[in-house]
This record gives sequence, C-alpha cells and structure tokens, in this order.
Amino acid sequence: MANPFTSIGLIGKHQSAEVAAALVETARFLHERGYHVLIEAETASSLGNCAPFPALPYARLGTQIDLAVIVGGDGTMLNAARHLVHHDVPLVGINQGRVGFLTDIPRDEAQERLAEILAGDYQEEVRSMLLGQLLRGDKVLTSSHALNDIVVNKGDLGRMIEFRLTVDGAYVYTQRSDGMIVATPTGSTAYALSANGPILHPGVDGIALVPLCPHALTARPVTLPDRCTIEIELLPGHMADVHFDGQGRIEMLPGDVLRIQRAQRGVRLLHPRQYCYFAMLREKLHWSALPRG
Repeated sequence: MANPFTSIGLIGKHQSAEVAAALVETARFLHERGYHVLIEAETASSLGNCAPFPALPYARLGTQIDLAVIVGGDGTMLNAARHLVHHDVPLVGINQGRVGFLTDIPRDEAQERLAEILAGDYQEEVRSMLLGQLLRGDKVLTSSHALNDIVVNKGDLGRMIEFRLTVDGAYVYTQRSDGMIVATPTGSTAYALSANGPILHPGVDGIALVPLCPHALTARPVTLPDRCTIEIELLPGHMADVHFDGQGRIEMLPGDVLRIQRAQRGVRLLHPRQYCYFAMLREKLHWSALPRG
C-alpha cells in the first residue's frame, strides 16, 4: 500500500527552548527520510533560523499536509485541533508537557513511534468536538470549536452568576454557581475532572454538563446524548466569560445565549499500535499506584 503521508506539518509550543530542540530534531528526522516538512508559522517564528523549512499559517498549512505532528503538551494539541478540524488532517502528539492525555508519545520514544506510524502501523480514532455559538439577540457574536470543553464562568468577579439552562428547548433549571463546564469525552479528564465530573470513554456519544461550585448541592453532573442542543442564557444582573478549550475567551452579557452542539467534524488522532486508553488513565491519574512506604 502506498504511503498516505508525504507532506508533514510540525506544530509546537511557542517560546520553549526544550520544545524548539525537539521540533528541529523531528524536522530533520523526517526530512532525512524523504518527507516534505512544513512548519506552522508561529512555531517557525519561535525557532528562528534553526529549522530552514517552509512556514505556513494554519489556514494554508491544513491544505498542504497529510499529517500534523504536535510537539508539546495537551494545550498545544487542543490549539492545533481547533485550527485544523476543517481540513480532516490526522494528528500525532509527542509529549513535551506535564500530563499528556492527548500527546501520548513519550519524548524519548518519538522517532521510533513516528517511524512506525509513518509505516502504517498505528491506531486511529476520531474524537468528537463541540461547536459553541454566542448569540446576542439574533446576532451570532462568535462561533468556535472545542475539543475539550466550553466553559461559562464568573470571570474576575467574586460573586456567583445565574443562568437558565435548556436542552433541546426543554427547561432544565435556573442555576446560581461559579459557572458550567460543557465537556466532550476527551475533555472529561481535563477541567471537568477537577470539578468532580464523570470520566467518559472516548467511544461514548455523550456530552457532560458539570456545574462549577453550584449554590444548590443537589446540582450534579449530567451526561447527555451528544445529539442534544444545549443553551445557557445569562440572566439580568450578571456578566460572565466564555472559554473555548481554555484558550479563546469572549465576554457574555445579560440576555446572551450560549448555544452548544456536537460539531459536524471530529478530530482524527493517530496512536502507536500499543496505545491503550485505560493504560493511559492508570499512568496519568496514578491508578493502582503502590503506597509509599
């Protein structure tokens, strides 16, 4: 079978000397094996003259590559996923961060695992994404994707916010809290986990609603089918912030409505053949760890 990957894009965390060294090493490794290497423009600017490969912004990069290799942590992967989702480009993550739920290839195994993946020896999975729209009356103020979560919170204010929640037009409740996390299965091990939300296997077609410090102790996390449309309306007298994967941010005013649905496109992730979701959870969440003596 012909190699499906001929042109490879490299994306890394900006302003990190450690990541820069790993990116340059990875670029040379790929170039020496005959692959056409392109580097995301902001990544390239942080490398200076260390990597003399063509640099393209995300909008052009997505049309030119068959595979994206992300070097960094989960934040770098989330950013790349949001920019490349419309291009159907598979992503591979090399962990140069702290936790690495998404960037699952260890740095010291990068070349070996990349060689296997490029030879066609890998697992592929599609992770669902969310599409959030902030509406003010009939006007859509912003529209953005999220791989992990979309969060409404009180921002810099020291008091709770109040909002009205509906699912498919059906009234659920009016809640006073610090906000709400709306998470994909991928995002269930991120911010939602720290707020006592459920862990959802990536194969579950669900969306988790996880309240942030609700005033009513009976307000519990709820998992919904991912075919639902969720709307959060901010009530008078309150202001909030909306965050997409903890990166994009927009101010939400009284009367604004945040509409969230599953995005039509998902993100294609390529893992090494030996990748196991539960082994990843054991490692990252320190399950079955022996007690220290």
